[in-house]
Amino acid sequence: MESVASFLASEHPTAFSFEILPPLRGNSVEKTLDGMRPLLEFKPAYVNITTHRTEVSYIHVGGGSYKASTAQKRPGTVAIAAVLRERFGVRPVPHIICGDYSRREIEDQLIDLSYLGITDILALRGDRERNASSFATCQDGHLHAASLADQVVDFNNGRMADGTSVMSPERPFTFGVAGYPEKHEEAMNLHTDLLHLKEKVDRGAAYIVTQMFFDNSKFFDFVSRCRTAGITVPIIPGIKPLTSLRQMSLLPRIFHIDFPTGLSEELLHCTSDEDVRALGIEWATAQARELKEAGVPSIHFYAMHAAQSVAEVARRIY
Repeated sequence: MESVASFLASEHPTAFSFEILPPLRGNSVEKTLDGMRPLLEFKPAYVNITTHRTEVSYIHVGGGSYKASTAQKRPGTVAIAAVLRERFGVRPVPHIICGDYSRREIEDQLIDLSYLGITDILALRGDRERNASSFATCQDGHLHAASLADQVVDFNNGRMADGTSVMSPERPFTFGVAGYPEKHEEAMNLHTDLLHLKEKVDRGAAYIVTQMFFDNSKFFDFVSRCRTAGITVPIIPGIKPLTSLRQMSLLPRIFHIDFPTGLSEELLHCTSDEDVRALGIEWATAQARELKEAGVPSIHFYAMHAAQSVAEVARRIY
């Protein structure tokens, strides 16, 4: 099976892909798989599986005392990647994040994936810890995705986290990274954000997947700026159909994006989640149609909590 990177760089019609969440700790994976089944009829070129950093919770142990407990809220990314490939025959792209994983823990994930023959990954810094004012990682962890990219390249070359040398894997990893048409929240400006993106590409990233956006002009401007900066790898637009009134304030706040005026004016007339869902499908369809006409290599849908809407958009576009 060819890599996602080589597929995206080849000549082909605009492909369809989407992203899923692993189930919450202790829940069955079947609900997650059931949610993605309506999307499989559109023959996704690949499916991304998110990874989440560990979270700290506090358990009451009596006497007014609490004990900190650390656990992943949604474990299982590597296992779900294997299930998607073996059960459904799709290319899985698990996320590898800096989070609070040490280099050795990341290496263990790479070893497991390599054993499984899954060598397409998305290398991300990941979100900062909930309620934290800045991003932090554990001892011997990565603070930036560029450093994580270096570890992946080292692994491909047989250099382990402890500095020892081993035989290079038979099939090296290829990886993509994230890009931000409207600027990463921590970047000083668009220029420095682009410098950081180019650094990730220069360190081995084979393609870019963007943060969600609702204004295609910002994506096209982002691509133009990337090309001017010497970034030549495929750039994949990421879009998400709106599905609820809550997202009107939640998405701009969490993802640091703006709704274009035309969309915001339409949203102001929505009085129910059903209204937003219908508008979300229409808006995402218009976005996808324009992007497809522009010849993008793939359109990547953020399908979490929006699988039915994504299926309807795909039905109209593909």
